[in-house]
Amino acid sequence: MNALHLRRLAVAVSAAAVLPLALTSCSSSDSKDSAAGSAPDKAGSASSPATGASADGSMAPDAPFGPACSSVPENGAGSFDGMAQDPVATAASNNPDLATLVTAVKAAGLVDTLNSAENITVFAPTNEAFAKVPKAALEKLLANKEELTKVLTYHVVGQKIAPKQLSNGSFTTLEKGKLTTSGSDMTYTVNDSAKIVCGNVRTANATVYIVDSVLMPPQ
Repeated sequence: MNALHLRRLAVAVSAAAVLPLALTSCSSSDSKDSAAGSAPDKAGSASSPATGASADGSMAPDAPFGPACSSVPENGAGSFDGMAQDPVATAASNNPDLATLVTAVKAAGLVDTLNSAENITVFAPTNEAFAKVPKAALEKLLANKEELTKVLTYHVVGQKIAPKQLSNGSFTTLEKGKLTTSGSDMTYTVNDSAKIVCGNVRTANATVYIVDSVLMPPQ
């Protein structure tokens, strides 16, 4: 075997030895790049505590929704997490936007009734909702315990209502009257008049839908 042939054989053997190492290196590099590219962006998937909206605009499951949810504090007893720890009448008392409702509930003697109930749904009018009622009529209502109880219990349904049930819903209230809901895409109306401005708020014993008008039971 001449010298030229020996040199060619040595080069071929060296190339055969180096090639697997090079391929392994490339494969390892590609895997790292692929893993980096496919890693989830945790920050981007987090939902907003005020609205439940994810970064992509979708709604997080079971999250509160509605334009007024943005005014709810992020921390403390009046936050969504804080309200979830208390029964509904107590939770409402920690939300300044429900101060008039709380006053009415106390005047009617319904605090213990609402706090001890299980799996109820409350349609809770805001202060602005009560402000729509003429002042004289509101004062008269607050002074009449029987009539006030009738109005307030019309806002309570003795079952848990999920958002998906609001699209075309009909529910019997504790006042024994019928209450209807309609809408879609997290935009819902109660009795064709009151809009849900912050919905699916959880308390220890109730689901709360905050509305912009006081609901009046059928006569």
